[in-house]
Amino acid sequence: MATLSRRPVRALFGASVLALMLAAGPVAAETIFTPTSDGFVGDVSASAPERAPIYAGTKVTISGEDLAPGQQITLMRGTTVLNADGPLTVAEDGTFSFDVTVDEEAATGLQPIVVIGENPAAATVVDLKVSPQIPVSGAEQFTILSQPVTRGLYQVAYSPKSDALFVTAAVGRPPVKESALVKVNPDTLETVASVAPEAAPAREDGSDGGVFAVYGVAVDDANGTVWVTNTRQNTVAVYRQDDLSLVKQFEPGAATHGRDVVIDEANGRAYVSTSLTPEILVFDTKTLEPLDPITVQSAIRGEDFGTMALDLDAQSGKLVTVSLNTPEAAVIDLKSGEVKVIPAKGAQGASGAAYDAQDGLIFVASQQTDNLLILKADTGEVLHDVEVGAGPLNVTFEPVSRRAFVANRGSGTITVVDTQGQIVANLDAGSFPNQLRADGKGNVYAVNKSRGENDEAGDRVWRIHAAD
Repeated sequence: MATLSRRPVRALFGASVLALMLAAGPVAAETIFTPTSDGFVGDVSASAPERAPIYAGTKVTISGEDLAPGQQITLMRGTTVLNADGPLTVAEDGTFSFDVTVDEEAATGLQPIVVIGENPAAATVVDLKVSPQIPVSGAEQFTILSQPVTRGLYQVAYSPKSDALFVTAAVGRPPVKESALVKVNPDTLETVASVAPEAAPAREDGSDGGVFAVYGVAVDDANGTVWVTNTRQNTVAVYRQDDLSLVKQFEPGAATHGRDVVIDEANGRAYVSTSLTPEILVFDTKTLEPLDPITVQSAIRGEDFGTMALDLDAQSGKLVTVSLNTPEAAVIDLKSGEVKVIPAKGAQGASGAAYDAQDGLIFVASQQTDNLLILKADTGEVLHDVEVGAGPLNVTFEPVSRRAFVANRGSGTITVVDTQGQIVANLDAGSFPNQLRADGKGNVYAVNKSRGENDEAGDRVWRIHAAD
């Protein structure tokens, strides 16, 4: 999906103001400072057909809603007026729509579009994201197996002790009524067992609460359990690996918008990220009791770190995360308790993180900027900034081949990047690749989501192994 993000115009001075106002059409008053709405009111977005990524050469619809009826809208990129035939008039229902084609020579990245309103006067800037189109290549370097599982796949984790994959699935938005924790044979990718979560409490308005749908997943081989996040109910649950029976369902509110979960088996700890808040929650994996959380403070004044993906190197005791809210990553030393926040310049909407302890590298995948950053963990220096595809959502580091694998949800690919920032392959991964994990033995397991029912390219699990 490609959208426009909106940011207010801080200041437009002197001749610039006059130029923009003239571009928007003649002014009927004696002053250019006409009545305003004291800030831009409404929302503006852009999308390609069927919510596909926006590429060079793509037709894009720029549309607005909740604007003032009759307001006159001019769209500009630089000094070029996009609606050259005259201002657009907001309809009685507060909407407008305008089609534009991104030319074939357009540069990738966040392209600023100035949205100028008159009657009342207001302005804002939206970023039109032009995504890189990376050709599919390099499949011959790998042995790849893929099988369908069930609807709504979300994450996957591998258990060496059970020699099994555990896959989570949840369909739709609240109240989610269809969800499953699935046990999969890692060799054949066939389903071994599946269990549906228990019913969740009724919602605040008294309506059906659906089920405790499962999203994030991690295995605890020391205790023979599987931990999952119940994102919609802001909590977590623990199941047994052998028969998928429920060990404990934590009460709603135990984990605010839990996303990822990772397990430190040696020290008996489970760590859960919270997406939009600076906390990483901590649980005792033996007693199943919550412990004091880890708080990651943003180094950017007035901003909050939002913990997303988690990656743990058990040997060094380093826990790595990345912020959705700010261009930052963090390394937590679990032995000393030190939390080190480092800049991730060039990352917006980051959601994926992976750690290479051998070279001290952090890999950051960012949805809004379509890139993979390779950072030095000790300094935050950006070693490489790699365009990998549309909407990179997650990344894992495979230590045997020493390559990062990036799931690009928008472009439907998995990009393989070496530690020098070179793309060595770009694999077709069907519809909406969502998450992937390395097993430490040369395999990368991945899951994708479907575009709807009867989508043969979606809701599949993948095993990718470098060819011998």
